[in-house]
Amino acid sequence: MNFVWFLLIGGLAGWLAGRIMKGGGFGILGDIVVGIVGGIIGGWLFGLFGLSSDGSLIGALVTAVVGAIVLIALVRALKKS
Repeated sequence: MNFVWFLLIGGLAGWLAGRIMKGGGFGILGDIVVGIVGGIIGGWLFGLFGLSSDGSLIGALVTAVVGAIVLIALVRALKKS
């Protein structure tokens, strides 16, 4: 069941990040990948600042969305150069 939550949070985080960054999303699989990678990046970034999601569902979603936004911004910056 944890794997299902992992995919749902990843998909929702990727979709939200795509909307926040003024994109149209990346499709279901793309949103899941962006959200999962964003969760890893967000967890790393939050760890650098001493922040924690306390293992809650909302905390995990916020962490993944922040990481996905950073990921999208990095990809867009690399595409421009």
